Amino acid sequence: MSYVARDDRPADKAARYAEVEAEILAVLEGEPNLGARMATVASMLADAFPGFFWTGFYVVDPERTGELVVGPYQGTLGCLRIPFGRGVCGAAARDRATQVVDDVHAFPGHIACDSRSASEIVVPVLDRTGELIAVFDVDATEKAAFDTVDATALERLLARVFAS
Repeated sequence: MSYVARDDRPADKAARYAEVEAEILAVLEGEPNLGARMATVASMLADAFPGFFWTGFYVVDPERTGELVVGPYQGTLGCLRIPFGRGVCGAAARDRATQVVDDVHAFPGHIACDSRSASEIVVPVLDRTGELIAVFDVDATEKAAFDTVDATALERLLARVFAS
């Protein structure tokens, strides 16, 4: 089964992301709480794309420099803490760059929170001042589930939700 709710053609996937983005922005209008915003994004994206096996945030821990702690998510048990630079999430945090990994088992230092995960996309989440506040992580059970359409759409959505 395709991980896209309606069709896996790039134009259809981009259209689905645009539709979900509009829905998320409408739900979050006027909501200032960061946790509520993260929980809503994770929930609505997980619902919109059934092939998203794990969808959620790892938040920068203000008390432990260079470490992420699990935040709001949908899916099986997540890793509780991830140091910057370790695994896909840690690489995204360290480099402040989106990571698209076709085969997580071939990624150096991959952290196997759930062995069923096969591919992953992780997007850094910046606030209005450009500070890293979290990374947004999506796992799929099939290899090569993510591409530039996913990266572009998620980067745009997260910027609109957290940096606007």
